[in-house]
Amino acid sequence: MNFTLRPWTLDDAKSLAKHANNPLIAANLTNAFPYPYSMENALAFITRALQNIPPTILAIDINGEACGGIGIHPQQDVYCKNAELGYWLAEPFWGNGIVTKAVVEMVEYGFNNFDITRIFARPYGHNLASQKVLVKAGFKIEANFEKTLFKNNQFVDELIYGIRKTE
Repeated sequence: MNFTLRPWTLDDAKSLAKHANNPLIAANLTNAFPYPYSMENALAFITRALQNIPPTILAIDINGEACGGIGIHPQQDVYCKNAELGYWLAEPFWGNGIVTKAVVEMVEYGFNNFDITRIFARPYGHNLASQKVLVKAGFKIEANFEKTLFKNNQFVDELIYGIRKTE
């Protein structure tokens, strides 16, 4: 299945609200990603995403519609050579290899556009699909913090995967 990564536009708000409004997606993201996901949430998110130049958060476009998102978030202070990667995809498109390819593209984009040497992602321990995506995209497990996060009234493991610019 073909997709493109592109900057968000305000015209994406309707499709973002539609595709992001899924408890299975929100369950694997931080609480900053709300459920239910409203049109107001979509507009606020896109407005924030449009503030960064070069863009740090891109839409995953499938057939002309924003069906997910992927972001590279440069860190500060002593972490300034690092960036965190985050992503999600609408459930109807799961299992097609889209996210793995999007991660590979975003890693290249991140290393080419930001002064960083490492990109990391922090999937929850129960999110096996995301862990597989990261491994397929060349990331290596760096850490496993048992029951350190509190999501949906339960403690969950936080894993850290990383990839270096030299790899």
